Amino acid sequence: MKKNLETSKEVPKNTEALLNAYKSKDEIKTKDTILDVNEVEKNVDLLEKLPTPTGYRLLVLPYAGPQKTKGGIYLSDKTQETIQMTTVCAYVLKVGDLAYKDKEKFPNGAWCSKGDWVIFGRYAGSRFKIEGGEVRILNDDEIIGKINNPEDILHAY
Repeated sequence: MKKNLETSKEVPKNTEALLNAYKSKDEIKTKDTILDVNEVEKNVDLLEKLPTPTGYRLLVLPYAGPQKTKGGIYLSDKTQETIQMTTVCAYVLKVGDLAYKDKEKFPNGAWCSKGDWVIFGRYAGSRFKIEGGEVRILNDDEIIGKINNPEDILHAY
């Protein structure tokens, strides 16, 4: 009896082990499927599964934000989902064949291209969920800025 009490007080040496102790194996597995810019770019099959925007539209992946705060507190999945839903920053995954082709509307050429980080209006575009996260389809004129790093923008959550 005394031995069981002592082993229950044992602290895992690895922080992830402590976090994983409170999650089921299914929850840990689904955590790996969260859409991330680096993962999408590496995984060609996943990129092919995503819809191709038609006409003058762009497919963007909203910024998911950090997994933990500067103080080291891990954010819940719900909080991360809220950040992704309310963000105004996104990564351009695909560009429609007619995007930025209107010379009257875009006399200086395209405002952005595939692989750029952009800023758009909070309620712009059509949001829809796919396995692992949310993507948006925006019109080419809904892009209001281009940025180098989404972490430079303060995200309200």
